[in-house]
Amino acid sequence: MPGRWPRTRLRRPTDRLRARIGLGLVLAVLVAAPAAMFRVGDSAYRHYVGTAAHQAQTRDHRPAVLTHDAPRHPEPGSDEAKKTRYPVTVRFTGPDGAVRTGTTEVAPGLPADSTVLVWVDTEGVITGPPLTTEEIRSRTMGWAVLAFLGVVLTGLAAHAVTGCVLHRRNLAQWDADWAATAPRWCGLP
Repeated sequence: MPGRWPRTRLRRPTDRLRARIGLGLVLAVLVAAPAAMFRVGDSAYRHYVGTAAHQAQTRDHRPAVLTHDAPRHPEPGSDEAKKTRYPVTVRFTGPDGAVRTGTTEVAPGLPADSTVLVWVDTEGVITGPPLTTEEIRSRTMGWAVLAFLGVVLTGLAAHAVTGCVLHRRNLAQWDADWAATAPRWCGLP
């Protein structure tokens, strides 16, 4: 019959069993990995969309004033200087109307009394902006890829464990067969 392995005395029953288990695991991974990827990705997306909506409702942009000069960058005007931000203490009005201080990152070289915008939560603590669409997308994809890899690695681990178990079984059978055959080869009674 085409497609079947030819019969040989060198192939043990455990070899066929291992091949069948391997095929079964490959098929299971091919079905389970995309399903896990979709389910985890969908869950993560819903979670992060809800988190972003909550953050948008509980955070707002407020003006804040620098209490002292921001440090100057060692290479003003360079590409690195344009991307660098330094932590500076700022003074701002919280949601309750009280004047507060906090730390935020600003561009290098800003003088004291400069105004910057900061995100403040309902408790008056400086925080980050709400999650953006791009952040939601990248975090969702990250979780989906992790789920996919988790299923694949679980399948590989299952294959490795079954291979080790079957290998030990083969060695035990070999020892038993040798114990029965060795006296005849060695001339022992």
